[in-house]
Amino acid sequence: MNGDTFYLLSFILAAAAATFLTRLLPFAFLGRQRNHPLVQHLGRYLPAGIMALLVVIFLLRSGNWQAPVLGMDALGPALLVVILHLWKRNALLSLMAGTLSYMLIQQLVITV
Repeated sequence: MNGDTFYLLSFILAAAAATFLTRLLPFAFLGRQRNHPLVQHLGRYLPAGIMALLVVIFLLRSGNWQAPVLGMDALGPALLVVILHLWKRNALLSLMAGTLSYMLIQQLVITV
């Protein structure tokens, strides 16, 4: 095994270990604190807050705000996700449809 292969394998293993540990440590340390009010509050409100932040970042960074209809390339798929989720109540379906529509818009270079 030459130096480059060893370096790449070492990097991949270190990255995998770091990713695994960052996922495992909260469960290891907070497992006994499951009934603590702060942990319950974070578990209730943090996922929705993170999703809202991701949507705002997506709309600000992905939208073509110079187009005649400002940001429609990002707002259209976001609106599709909301409508599908309210209609079907299926997060996987709505996220896949939104991602697919966004990628189609980007790949087909549709300018609205």
